[in-house]
Amino acid sequence: MTQVPDWLDTLAAQAVRTSVPSGLRPPAEGGRPAAVLLLFGEGPLGPDVLLIQRSSRGRRHAGQPAFPGGGVDPEDGGPVGAALREAEEETGLDPRGVTVLCTMPELYIWRSDNRVTPVLGWWRTPSAVHAASPAEVESVERVPIAELVDPGNRFTLRHPGGYAGPAFRVRGMLVWGFTAMVLDGVLREGGLERPWDPGRVEEMPPDVLDMASRG
Repeated sequence: MTQVPDWLDTLAAQAVRTSVPSGLRPPAEGGRPAAVLLLFGEGPLGPDVLLIQRSSRGRRHAGQPAFPGGGVDPEDGGPVGAALREAEEETGLDPRGVTVLCTMPELYIWRSDNRVTPVLGWWRTPSAVHAASPAEVESVERVPIAELVDPGNRFTLRHPGGYAGPAFRVRGMLVWGFTAMVLDGVLREGGLERPWDPGRVEEMPPDVLDMASRG
């Protein structure tokens, strides 16, 4: 069991009042409540964050790296309960080992019509994780923060439709879209970001584009 590190305390204090990018601002009405778990821990390679890679056979967000999470059910009691339940279902983690630090401002994903509340947590007592729901999750990774902030792993990804946003290439995964935008903001707000070149632009790979177009 480990104490919440100072950098994560700082991040949590910033996260509760972080500004929402215009493209992620929720509409006045509508949208399904959802939650994701941003779970930070102390791994063998230093501080890390838990990511999943969604099944390439899935109907929505196929093959995409993401934070564990999903829709808020009535019995969840809100986004915190939903984030912990979904993380347990998807990765097998023991939620009793997680200290919830805060919830971040709600974000909107127009493609799936979800109003997503990021839940920031500290993995004080790590448990074994794996792809506990193979129909939804292909793999689970504890991604070291050092790899995420490495300028060599960061670039701007451009979609043929004109969208361009931050992206990461870590652990054999291309992290882009909503997950990359949240990570980009969290690393910056937490004072963890290292200078990188947003002018380094890559086009979206055809296989990723094909899976993204499914749902």
